[in-house]
Amino acid sequence: MDMQRFKPNRGHDAPIYLQLYRRYRDAIAVGKLQPGDRVPSVRSLASELNLARGTVEMAYQMLTSEGYFLTRGPAGTVVSPRLENLGEPGYGFASSSFAPPRSCLGADAGQVRPFQLGVPALDAFPRKTWTRLAGHNLRTMDTAAMGYPDPTGHEPLRRAIAAYLGISRGIACTHEQVFVTAGYRGALELVCRTLLRSGDIGWYEDPGYLFARQFLERAGMRLEPVPVDAEGLSVGIGQQRAAEARFAVVTPTHQSPMGMALSLPRRLQLLEWAGHRKAWIIEDDYDSEFRYHGRPLPALKSLDRDGRVLYSGTFSKVLFPGLRLAYLVVPEAQVEQFKDTANHLCGPGSILLQATVTDFMDQGHFARHLRKMRSLYATRRGYLVDALMQALGSRLHVQPQAGGIHVLAKLTNRESDKSLAAAAQSNGLAIQALSQWQIRRTSHGGLLMGFANVTEPEMAKALICRLAAAIQSQ
Repeated sequence: MDMQRFKPNRGHDAPIYLQLYRRYRDAIAVGKLQPGDRVPSVRSLASELNLARGTVEMAYQMLTSEGYFLTRGPAGTVVSPRLENLGEPGYGFASSSFAPPRSCLGADAGQVRPFQLGVPALDAFPRKTWTRLAGHNLRTMDTAAMGYPDPTGHEPLRRAIAAYLGISRGIACTHEQVFVTAGYRGALELVCRTLLRSGDIGWYEDPGYLFARQFLERAGMRLEPVPVDAEGLSVGIGQQRAAEARFAVVTPTHQSPMGMALSLPRRLQLLEWAGHRKAWIIEDDYDSEFRYHGRPLPALKSLDRDGRVLYSGTFSKVLFPGLRLAYLVVPEAQVEQFKDTANHLCGPGSILLQATVTDFMDQGHFARHLRKMRSLYATRRGYLVDALMQALGSRLHVQPQAGGIHVLAKLTNRESDKSLAAAAQSNGLAIQALSQWQIRRTSHGGLLMGFANVTEPEMAKALICRLAAAIQSQ
């Protein structure tokens, strides 16, 4: 192999490691390097091109983390055999533009990109167990599973969810109060169609969960932004700005995206307001299971004595997003009203998928998976935070958090987080700007990045190198 063709141009604006990375990437894209081809070792390429070993190592780390290279220990490094179809028409990959190979996160991962929010550790999911359970349900499918599914959800799954919530979240409910929905948006639609009307005013955490805001606005709701501080949603400000609000959407256990928990005094104040105003509280408990230290905090719903809290959880972030399954726990007095609405909606879909989730929960796999993920996410968060501090510690401050699967890195200077996020996205990184999640703009920006699929320190370093290069280009 003629290694000189990979020699970077020292007069070029791009860093040496980035030029080297691009030349390998382009050589693979046009077929000059084939899947399975062995590439030179870091030492030999650095010697041949008269480069520092660290420079070559950084380029190799990027190529490996994106799935172009596969390391085989003493056997050396090769072009990934999983790139067989990369150069075929229809894949949209050209040497002049960046597009990660389809195989970089596995065929099951779809379009998952580095730092994408809301995606759990797909590599750590117990696929063999899941496949076995799914296969069993398919082989033993009875006529009930072939008929029209219950629009409120598969009853055994609703019973499993009610039992789980009683133990893990302190929520005393019957399976009749549990409604299985097509994702969190399905839960919001069920609430809007049952209890709310177009034009109703609701409190919205600012910053808050972007996709909830988008759905509610499209549903005709008027959202009043209520700021969050170290104790979570500022209930007092909410009462000042819109005391007559009909609902409030909150993430009390792990505020999205800031990460703090709603304090007990604020929880009681919020419940008192809802009880007095006959308002509804939509509690989004989206990743409460992932708390690194101690047990998960009790749900707001567990304190509800007046029947004003609608509790929502999701399987997308604890199992995998492709399930498109969430659940809603409604007050006992509202069950019949919600059933009537559910009868006119699409429902959560196939019984077979719901039955597999049921078996996964009933046989103890769900609890074991959550325990494993808590430890794994604490480790992987450490990989990303360490890499951020080493490369960008002077420009970013990582917000402390007790759980979750994303990091918030606040900007220490008055830079545009939108510009930085756009630069990162153009380099294939699914980083989001904090200001995009805000209704009322503030002077303090930040970057949101998921870390669940950052599998090792080297991968974190390589990805942060790409982020640093993108930031430097601004």
